[in-house]
Amino acid sequence: MKTLKFAVLPGDGIGPEVMDVALDVLKVVGTKFDFALDYESADIGGIAIDNHGTAFPESTRKVCEDSAAILFGSVGGPKWESLPPKEQPERAALLPIRKAFSLYANVRPGLLYPQLTDASPLKKERIPDGIDIVCIRELTGGIYFGQPKATTTLENGEEQAIDTMVYKTSEIERIAQVAIDTARARGKRVCSVDKANVLETSVLWRRVVTEYFAKHAPEIELSHMYVDNAAMQLARDPNQFDVLFTENMFGDILSDAMGVICGSLGMLASASLGATQNSLGFPFGLYEPSGGTAPDIAGQGIANPCAQILSAALMLRYSFGQLEAAAAIEAAVEKTVTSGTRTGDIAFGLQPVDTKTMGTTILKNL
Repeated sequence: MKTLKFAVLPGDGIGPEVMDVALDVLKVVGTKFDFALDYESADIGGIAIDNHGTAFPESTRKVCEDSAAILFGSVGGPKWESLPPKEQPERAALLPIRKAFSLYANVRPGLLYPQLTDASPLKKERIPDGIDIVCIRELTGGIYFGQPKATTTLENGEEQAIDTMVYKTSEIERIAQVAIDTARARGKRVCSVDKANVLETSVLWRRVVTEYFAKHAPEIELSHMYVDNAAMQLARDPNQFDVLFTENMFGDILSDAMGVICGSLGMLASASLGATQNSLGFPFGLYEPSGGTAPDIAGQGIANPCAQILSAALMLRYSFGQLEAAAAIEAAVEKTVTSGTRTGDIAFGLQPVDTKTMGTTILKNL
């Protein structure tokens, strides 16, 4: 029997609630597919600030370093919004952990089951068969990490803030390979999104991507689109895309827009893959829901656990090679949210739901 060793970072808000359900699902699927779980929980985000004085303490880093993957919840909330921006959980936890483990590739599936098309703000006739696309976002470069980054006071007393967008050829090529690998397993189409009519980084991005695809994946259909047009096209006809592929800031914005058109952030998982391999020979990765801490419903037992559960499935697939187990979890979630089961008048695919009831139903469908 294999043992899967991973770190569990529930975080803040609804994080601990949905994480408990995801771990229950992993335990059952482990019994079914003959693997054991070895995980250690640690603080991250606001709870870490409260308990350790910092959002990403050394003790948490050590737990992650000793693991083959990280199952992540969510961080932040009103309690810590009065802190200086650099000390707030979202900035002081997420960015450092991505940098610490070279988590350069964010893979975010955008999936809306046909039975839940009413959940999307798009007209049903635009998405009669639901939505099935993937956004690949570069995660450790660009304007979020570029230097210099500062706020200064000019001689005339006026404040000036500077953020720097930087990309190197090697950073673009390695995320291009992730887009290629993803497309090869899907429809063999990639749309690279940039702003090459304005930004020097995008001029380099487009040239490097074009050359890399021509050399390494000539069989993949590659197209290019400016980011403003890509946002409009997502709202007009999302299924014209198969794999959307872009840099850090554009990916942050477009993947959240994708979450909206898919009806519920409570259903969307993500994988952030690292540049290094774990002890099993698979990519070290961090797996987290695409939504936030939802402080308005935290502690009420009505948070949708599906995104956390599907993130656990992505962890099994990418960092442990447990493809059948991952597929079983995904099938159980699909059966649960499309079965017509309802909590009040809200479909199971949306919020609010009864967290434990949904978890129990998914377990029955495994």
